[in-house]
This record gives sequence, C-alpha cells and structure tokens, in this order.
Amino acid sequence: MPPVQVRSAALVPHPATPCPALRVLHARISRLPEGLLAVTYVLEGELERLRLPEPKPPRPSDGLWGHTCCELFLARAGDAAYHELNFAPSGEWAAYAFEGYRRRAPLAHEAKALEPDIRTRREPARFELNALVRLERLLPAASQAPLALGLAAVVEDRDGGLSYWALAHPAGKPDFHHADGFALALDEARA
Repeated sequence: MPPVQVRSAALVPHPATPCPALRVLHARISRLPEGLLAVTYVLEGELERLRLPEPKPPRPSDGLWGHTCCELFLARAGDAAYHELNFAPSGEWAAYAFEGYRRRAPLAHEAKALEPDIRTRREPARFELNALVRLERLLPAASQAPLALGLAAVVEDRDGGLSYWALAHPAGKPDFHHADGFALALDEARA
C-alpha cells in the first residue's frame, strides 16, 4: 500500500472581507490509495454568529459559494486546466471543470458519478467538514500525477456578509480561481 500524503494549512481571510466571529479556519488534505482525496476543513470561533446551512440529503447544487461553503481547486501540476469542488455544510456539493482561467469545460463524468462523501460535525465553538473525493473519476488523467491545490472557503455571517478565506490571495478582489491560490502541492501517487 502506498504511503498516505497529508498536507495541512491555515486559510486566511481576504483583507477586504474579515470575519471577526472566526478565530481559525484551517484545512487538511490527504492523498489516499485508490485515487482518493480526503479533505477536512475546521472552523473555530463564535459559530452562533455564522450561517451554517442545515443538513439536507446530498445532491449537486449550483451557487453554493453564495453562502458558507468549503472549496477545493485542483489541477495537475503545470496544467492550466483545473477543477473546482464546493462542499456545503448542508451536504450539497458542486463540481466544475475549467480548461483555463474561468473558462468552463465539460466534466469527464456526469455529476452523480462524482458525488463526494461529505460528513460534518458541530460543537459549540468548532465546525468540521470532511469530504472524500474520487479523484480518478474527477480527473482521470491526473489521478496519480503531482497536483497543485487551492483550499478555500466562503463564510457567511448571520447578517448575510461574506468573508473569503484561502491559502493565498492575489492582489485585488477575492479570486479563488487565480493561479496564486493553488499554493499547496501533493506529489504523485506511488504504487
């Protein structure tokens, strides 16, 4: 069995969109055998001041970035093409393919085949979202290749304000699609 690769990182708010209710937002991603990625997002702070959607049956849904959701951007290292995955606290999710910066492309598989396994756990001052992604279905050509990743989150406060968190932010407005945000690397999978 190949060794599991694990990377952890703190996400930081965009300077123009602070969120005083949140003390910490960090993420961990693991490359597992059989072409799987496991990603965990942890939010710590005054959760009662945030809008965290209630659980619903898992299903694909567009526009999740308009409310609290965790996002994963991934590309084969060196490629302009990439994928975006959104995971909502509700269990809803979305998957998108891009052939280059914000240029949409068709997904390799229909959405249902890509369905991630999303689980959440909430405590008074801590919220955790875990998602398991089938990389070989999302990005077949890169399921064993080195990856460039962007970990990000949109956090909605109880008044409807949005805060944008990422590993790194480009200059200007929040933009998770910008290449500067793909700041985490995972080596190729080993057989």
